[in-house]
Amino acid sequence: MIILLADVVNVWHDVIQKFSRMMGWDFSDKDLHFWVIGILGFGGLIFVDILFHALARLSITAISFLFTFAMVLVFVFAVEIQQKITGSGNMEFGDALVSILGFFLFCGIYFVFRLIGKGIKLYRQKNEDETAA
Repeated sequence: MIILLADVVNVWHDVIQKFSRMMGWDFSDKDLHFWVIGILGFGGLIFVDILFHALARLSITAISFLFTFAMVLVFVFAVEIQQKITGSGNMEFGDALVSILGFFLFCGIYFVFRLIGKGIKLYRQKNEDETAA
């Protein structure tokens, strides 16, 4: 999977570099990185900002989950790359997938407990309101 992603990045790198030369722009590799990553990052910021503002209306937990999920993805692939570089284990997509599934499982358990807690709170509140009336 990482090799496929690297190939895609390399192809786009070459396409953008050839396009810039065709346009007569004398960009170095660093210049291309500056512009391409800067523009992609800014576009990502706009997308994430709109998404998080919409999610904030629903739940801060949704934002926390997405942020943590992004960190888990980076960490999981860093571990897999580290295993490949150091030879301390096998770099396998299956390992990454199982790691992410573990994150989903434990988050799911957490969300179930939160729902149960909210249900209990609502039940108690309803009973208090009925006894007060």
